[in-house]
Amino acid sequence: MSNANESTAARPVPADPIGALPGLSEAQTLGLHELLRVSPVADEIARRFQEAGFRLALVGGSVRDALLGRLGNDLDFTTDARPKEVLKLVRGWADAVWDVGIAFGTVGARKDTSDGSFLIEITTYRSEAYDRTSRKPEVTYGDSIEQDLVRRDFTVNAMAVDLPGRGFVDPHHGLEDLEARVLRTPATPEESFSDDPLRMMRAARFAAQLDFELAPEVVAAMTAMAERISIVSAERVQAELNKLLLAKHPVKGLRLLVETGLADHVLPELPALQLEEDEHHRHKDVYEHSLTVLEQAIALEQEGPDLTLRLAALLHDIGKPRTRRFEADGRVSFHHHEMVGAKMTRKRMRELKYSKELIDDVARLVELHLRFHGYGGGEWTDSAVRRYVNDAGPLLERLHKLTRSDCTTRNRKKAVTLSRTYDGLEERIAQLKEQEELDAIRPALDGNQIMGLLDLKPGPLVGKAYQHLLELRLEHGPMEHEAAVAALKEWWAAEQGGA
Repeated sequence: MSNANESTAARPVPADPIGALPGLSEAQTLGLHELLRVSPVADEIARRFQEAGFRLALVGGSVRDALLGRLGNDLDFTTDARPKEVLKLVRGWADAVWDVGIAFGTVGARKDTSDGSFLIEITTYRSEAYDRTSRKPEVTYGDSIEQDLVRRDFTVNAMAVDLPGRGFVDPHHGLEDLEARVLRTPATPEESFSDDPLRMMRAARFAAQLDFELAPEVVAAMTAMAERISIVSAERVQAELNKLLLAKHPVKGLRLLVETGLADHVLPELPALQLEEDEHHRHKDVYEHSLTVLEQAIALEQEGPDLTLRLAALLHDIGKPRTRRFEADGRVSFHHHEMVGAKMTRKRMRELKYSKELIDDVARLVELHLRFHGYGGGEWTDSAVRRYVNDAGPLLERLHKLTRSDCTTRNRKKAVTLSRTYDGLEERIAQLKEQEELDAIRPALDGNQIMGLLDLKPGPLVGKAYQHLLELRLEHGPMEHEAAVAALKEWWAAEQGGA
């Protein structure tokens, strides 16, 4: 471990890549050897800065991830060079350069090598703070790496490796906190969260990603300052929430948001699930149930983290607080909570600036999550199966996962029965898919054919006719062309007679 007297010094890594770094544990030394893997690129760019009279260091998450043995090809650097000077130094060396973040002192680049492509961000030493009424940070540049590190969010992200000499800089004992798996702030938490309130959400996100604990003073500051998150733009909050939800342990981060009061400002529907209970009206803890459903849905993911599924699992029951009713027989009901929840999901996701496509998908899953239970004990007709598949559309596989995850009963017999019933539904879907086209259910006649047969122009009647044929398709299965034409004409005659 580094000690207080030498923590601010830049200590050189031995030239021998297998050599041990004095003062570090074996695991940390192995972690720093991760840096040697990227040293051809890192040292190459560092020498360009050095020759120009500037200092360059690998910093922040790159150093943290190296020490955790998980460094990728995204590299973060900090420098005393100003952004325009950085641009001059990377142009002609990098294979691509972009300056979209230059207003905040950051230049991005891509360097292609035989070991793959490296995405690089180089940020000028800086200090940033929020005006209490502003959503945007005010950026001022610093003159030393120590000044830069103290403004970073957490001590585990406030370490640097000076290049090309590979001196290790750790003025805030980030190594100690990394070993202890704890999140602290370099400055006081109050100062850090005043500089950028989003760091409060980032604390919960890192807890979810790294499975770290938060220092008590960090939790206390988050709780006291939770309301300050309201000055942060919805887009930044959404991005941080997404990272939390896609992390390895999202429930850990979500609990922190609720316990500190941050969720009251960014996702109030979640703490609202903590419904009060009394001895006369017992019902399942909806908050704990929802977190369990999320964990069970994650366990069913097959191709990596699925934001759509995770959002739907978390939000599927948010309509319950508004629909809770105490019945005369002592039961508690939540009639139509799936419809109310779908509307609430749309509203919250719109406020968080999610895309329309994602909002539609998540809200649709929330709306459909009870559909399976509407068919009783598994007496699924072919028509019911078709409607289930048609209503789910491209979300069918996610709906399968959400429905299965929604079973959190401790009654093993009931759980097994539900699972077997759903197995039966999936088997019925597979059987019908072999017999007819279920993935894109449509009538035998399209709009143009309907207009030609009925001598109609485009308008509501064409849509009405199409819907009638679709209902016949869902109810009875595929129709031959002649049968569809006859059904259309029969409908048209009844429609004209009714008129």
